[in-house]
Amino acid sequence: MELALVLVAALVLVGLFIVTTYNRLVTLKQRVKEAWSDIDVQLKRRHDLVPNLVESVKGYAGHERQTLESVTRARQQAIDVLGLSPEQRAQAENMLTQALRQLFALAEQYPQLRAVESFTQLQTELSSIEENVAFARRFYNGNVRDYNTALLTFPTNLIAGAFGFAQEQYFEIADAAERAAPQVKFG
Repeated sequence: MELALVLVAALVLVGLFIVTTYNRLVTLKQRVKEAWSDIDVQLKRRHDLVPNLVESVKGYAGHERQTLESVTRARQQAIDVLGLSPEQRAQAENMLTQALRQLFALAEQYPQLRAVESFTQLQTELSSIEENVAFARRFYNGNVRDYNTALLTFPTNLIAGAFGFAQEQYFEIADAAERAAPQVKFG
């Protein structure tokens, strides 16, 4: 009789451990999804701002067609990868960042453009968005780190493997030169 009670108690404890661990993993996974959603919001704001920047520059440097088309194309590619992996999204966003750098380098050649208040406001807004994107990336990567660590630690890894939990990818910038935010200040 005592042995039966000990076995039942052990089974209950094991069951509680499995349920608690599973729920913890689900919570961590949801935090990763929430953090990814934050990145999506900031990137959408960035994507929405780009056409206004292009139009502002176009009025002063319309003959610089290649640069303007490059920015527009990079923006579209960044929009086209919505819903794909963080690695694919990061690559497309890196291309947009490079194109924005070219746009701002072009704008430096036109002092009258730098003096336009709407362009200055767009620069300020883009700078703010870039800071928000950087914060959202750090928040997302922190949540991915916590989730992946939980998946890899013993004995949680046994539960994670049994229920099909998989590691998440970090949202990283591969090229060190691309790690810097685009320069948006003139002067």
